Amino acid sequence: MELSVWVQIPVGTHFANKNALFICAKWRVPEWVYPNRITISMTQNKIYIYGKHALIEALENAPRAVKKVYLAENMDDAKLRALVKKTGVPSAPISGNKMPGDVGGGASHQGAIGVISLSDLLIPYQTFVEKLKIGPDTSLVLLNELQDPHNVGAVIRSAAAFGIAGVLIPEHNQAPVTGAVVKVSAGMAFRVPLITIGNENHIIRDLKERGFWSYGLAGEGAHSLTTEKFDAPALFVLGYEETCIRDKTREVCEILFSIPMHPQCESLNAAAAMSVVLYAWSAQHPGALK
Repeated sequence: MELSVWVQIPVGTHFANKNALFICAKWRVPEWVYPNRITISMTQNKIYIYGKHALIEALENAPRAVKKVYLAENMDDAKLRALVKKTGVPSAPISGNKMPGDVGGGASHQGAIGVISLSDLLIPYQTFVEKLKIGPDTSLVLLNELQDPHNVGAVIRSAAAFGIAGVLIPEHNQAPVTGAVVKVSAGMAFRVPLITIGNENHIIRDLKERGFWSYGLAGEGAHSLTTEKFDAPALFVLGYEETCIRDKTREVCEILFSIPMHPQCESLNAAAAMSVVLYAWSAQHPGALK
């Protein structure tokens, strides 16, 4: 399913060129790859999603985040119109070539555009954890200053595929949830709980007290993914593409592990590495896939 998104980005936000992304490479990534790290905070923002499938996904799984819907008069998708009516989301017609917000006139919107409040997609940590049913098949992902929105979106998609209970996203020094993240997630950002957190190390300690084991992905990790037994609730920590997990965060992780690879490949893309890890975890926890 293709999820098309147009996002309003605050003036002054800078995004680096991240065509080459690695996890725990043994050599330093050239400076041109990351001339500036993203340091914006996840504050209130809105995005415009367009396309019938995209809007249906949002209305079915996260109607609280859909603030308004624009529909063309000739939009004939009965399911979508029924969902708009059922959820009670305010709607307005698309008039001619005049698009709402900053959606370009050339966008393939299929007669359906939705306004999404990103702040309503994110769940405060305390609210989430107090309702979380923790058991052997419970697993979470914590992003530790991941910078590329495409990696964030891909991790969210993998989390949905392998039955992960939620993705923890720091408020600062972390690529925020944007239109690009939602698009790359293929709509899974509307299905997997996205939890906003403050200090990552505090969160890791809190989850450890609740019975979680914390696993950090590190190329030099002493433990191998292939031999690890995930017999307790698991928290997987994925670090910044260039330098991996911060030193202070490493100190609070109980296990640092690596993924065995052929010598001809030095490292994996951050999102690809996490996908491998989550698959390995889910293979030991088939109940999470039900």
